[in-house]
Amino acid sequence: MNIIFKRKSIRSYLDIDVDDMTIEQIIRAGMAAPSAKNQRPWEFYVVRNKEMLEKLAACSPYGRPMAKAPVAIVACYRTNDLYEADMALLDMSCCCENMLIQASALDMGCVWLSFAPLKERQEPAKKVLNLPENLEVFAVLPVGYPMGEGKPVDRFDPARIHWEE
Repeated sequence: MNIIFKRKSIRSYLDIDVDDMTIEQIIRAGMAAPSAKNQRPWEFYVVRNKEMLEKLAACSPYGRPMAKAPVAIVACYRTNDLYEADMALLDMSCCCENMLIQASALDMGCVWLSFAPLKERQEPAKKVLNLPENLEVFAVLPVGYPMGEGKPVDRFDPARIHWEE
């Protein structure tokens, strides 16, 4: 469980390529996430092309880490053939959290850049990736070897725990 407390958002990366096996391990962790009725709405696009990373970065006011990363994982979700369509965003949240934790376990830097449910971010990103009609961009996770040492933040707040006896 210590890896959960080690995880931190990393937005700056060394100029070193990330191998396919590392990316696959991160995505594999995402696909291990629970999902409503096992619908697994996820689809992933792995982007290494610098021009495309820059275009994706421009789709979000917080996208700058994407432009500097050696690779980004675009987590998308299907909008068709789902048992519980209303649960797809929750499924994707579990998926992305798993990927963030796995990236930390592999000593990689990663950050969650939210796109869903904001259409003003999703639509331009969908065009950049030329996604089919049935896919929506949920989040983008830039991945790379961290530049410098980020420090995890202890977010524990006992005031938010309410004990009912």
